[in-house]
Amino acid sequence: MPAQGRKNVHGKTGVRFKAAYTKSKYENMLRNVVTDLIKYGSVKVTDATSEDVVSKAAWLISLTKKEDVMNAKRAASGFVRNVKVDEEGKVTALDKLFNELGPKFKDRNGGYTRTLKIGNRRGDNAPVVLVAWVD
Repeated sequence: MPAQGRKNVHGKTGVRFKAAYTKSKYENMLRNVVTDLIKYGSVKVTDATSEDVVSKAAWLISLTKKEDVMNAKRAASGFVRNVKVDEEGKVTALDKLFNELGPKFKDRNGGYTRTLKIGNRRGDNAPVVLVAWVD
């Protein structure tokens, strides 16, 4: 007779259902990857994920061009992780976004990132793409 009651817990029948990769987990992964893009300048992701990373990065750069800076910073801080990007620990990813990347792209009307196909991942043969800021 199968075990009744709570699912996804260890019992005498083991784990019955695996927890799904939900939308909230995917959005948190995007937040991490875009923050790493701001911090390091480039990230390696799968081809499917790169489309969302590029669109979120473009959205953040367009926020830096807004005239209402405080409202734009509040919107961006809700997405970008609060991590330090320098060795001294003084500059955060949000500061780098608004002080370095925003002025760099102020005259550009889109196309802030480039994607370069770099091959397939070894484990599952997924196509991997390098996403980097345009110089």
